[in-house]
Amino acid sequence: MSKLMPFTTKRYVDYLQKTKLNFFTIARRSIKSGCYCPTNKQYQVFRKFNRRLLLPKCILPLKNFYQPLFSLNHTRNISSVSIQSMALNKLSIDKVDLAGKRVLIRVDFNVPIKDDKVVNNQRIVAALESIKYALDQKAKSIVLMSHLGRPNGIKNIKYTLKPVANELEKVLGLKIKFLSDCVGPEIEHACADPEPGSIFLLENLRFHVEEEGKSIDSDGKKIVASKDEVSKFRMSLNKLGDVYINDAFGTAHRAHSSMLGEGFDIRASGFLLKKELLYFAKALDNPERPFLAILGGAKVADKIQLINNLLDKVNEMIIGGGMAYTFLKVVKNMKIGNSLFDEEGAKIVNDLMTKAEKNNVKIHLPVDFITADKFDENASVGSANLDSGIPDGWMSLDIGPKTRELFAEPIKRAKVIIWNGPAGVFEFDNFSKGTKSLMNNVVEATKRNAITIIGGGDTATCAAKWKTEDQLSHVSTGGGASLELLEGKILPGVAALSPA
Repeated sequence: MSKLMPFTTKRYVDYLQKTKLNFFTIARRSIKSGCYCPTNKQYQVFRKFNRRLLLPKCILPLKNFYQPLFSLNHTRNISSVSIQSMALNKLSIDKVDLAGKRVLIRVDFNVPIKDDKVVNNQRIVAALESIKYALDQKAKSIVLMSHLGRPNGIKNIKYTLKPVANELEKVLGLKIKFLSDCVGPEIEHACADPEPGSIFLLENLRFHVEEEGKSIDSDGKKIVASKDEVSKFRMSLNKLGDVYINDAFGTAHRAHSSMLGEGFDIRASGFLLKKELLYFAKALDNPERPFLAILGGAKVADKIQLINNLLDKVNEMIIGGGMAYTFLKVVKNMKIGNSLFDEEGAKIVNDLMTKAEKNNVKIHLPVDFITADKFDENASVGSANLDSGIPDGWMSLDIGPKTRELFAEPIKRAKVIIWNGPAGVFEFDNFSKGTKSLMNNVVEATKRNAITIIGGGDTATCAAKWKTEDQLSHVSTGGGASLELLEGKILPGVAALSPA
C-alpha cells in the first residue's frame, strides 16, 4: 500500500491548475470506480512540479484536501477497521492507574451561553462520568481544559469559561477552581502541587493562537503561530498533569494542540469518547441488517463524501431536508419553486443514484411537502406533491403526511439506524411535524431493540427539544466529529491516544 502523505490546500489548488481538473469531475469518477487514479501524464506533471511529494496511486480530492483511497473494497476496510481500532485498541481511562496522579482532561465544554449562564449543559453533564471516576480513583487533582466559541486567538470576555465553571460546580456539587489562563508560569504553579482532590477549570484554550495553530486578526488577516510558539504552548499544558485523558469527542476531528496530548507517556480516552466510538463501530463495523441511514441538510455538495461512504454500507437511505429538493429536481424533474437547490451538488446526483442502484441500496425521497411563501415562522402555509410541484415564489420547508408514512416503513424494518440531519425546518412549529414524526418512529424502533444513533448537530438539538435523548440508543455530542466518522475518516484526537 502506498505511503500516505499529507496534502495542503496549496498543493490541491496547484494540482488542479496543472491538470485542469475540478472537484466534481474527479468526484464523479471516484463514485463510479470507487477510487480515482490519475493518468500517468497527470502524475508526472505533478511530480515534476513538486518532486518532494509522494503521490498515492489512488486519490480522491474533496473540497480543499485529499482523502486517500485505494479501492472500493479497501475503502470499506479502511473505514471499518479505523473505527474499530480507534474504539477497541486505544487505552481508556478505566485501564489507567490514577491514584495520586494529576489528571489533565480535555473536555468539550463548547456550550451555548446567554447572559453569563449556560443555556444547554448537555456537554458538561456528558463529561461527569470521567471526572467522577478520576475522583473515585483518588487522583491528586483534575485539571479540565476546553475551548469555547471562536475568539480567534485573542482574549475576549465574551468567550470566557467562567460561566461554565459555575454550571459545572452546580451539577457536580463540588468546588471548582477557575484559573484565569490555560498556560504560563502562574497556571503551572497553581497545578504543580495542589491540594488532594482539587478540580481546576482552565480558561479558554482558544484565547491562544497556538491551540489551533492559526487564526485571523481583527482586519481579517491570517495569523499563523510559529512551530516554537506551538511547542512552548504544548509544553506548558504538559506541565499541568501526569496523565492525559481525552474526553472531547466533539473536537476529536481537529488536530489542535490540546487534542494530541503531546509529551505525555499516558494518553487515554475518557468514558464519553470511548462510548461514542463504540456506538459508531456498532453501526459501521459489521452492523446488523437492515441498516438504514437518514440524511438531511441543505447542500448535496457538503454531504457527498458522507453519502458516498454510506452507500457502501447501508441497505436503505432516507434523503430529506433541504438537499432532497436537489435530488427531486434532478431525478424526478420536479418543479421546486424557491426551495433550496444546490447547483454544484446537482452535477453528481445521478452518479450517487447509480451507485445506490449498483449496491442495491434503496433510496427514499419525499413525495409530498409542506410549503411556505417565505422563510419565516409566520409564513403562509401550503402543500404540494410530486405531480403538482412547488409553485414559483413558494418553498418547501417540511415533508408532508404521505412522506411521513412512507419514511416510517424503512424505520420499522431497520435493525441499525444512523440519523444525521432533520427533515425540515423543525425550529418553526408549522414545519416541524416531519422531523417530529421521524423522531417518534426512531424512538419506537429503539423500543424494538434497534440500535439508533443520532449524529450530533441539529439532530441532537431535535432530541433535546423533544426530550427523547434517553429513548434513543445514543445521541452523539459531536456534530463535526460524528460526520467525519461517518465519512470514513480517522480522527486525529483519537489516533494520538496510547494503544491499549
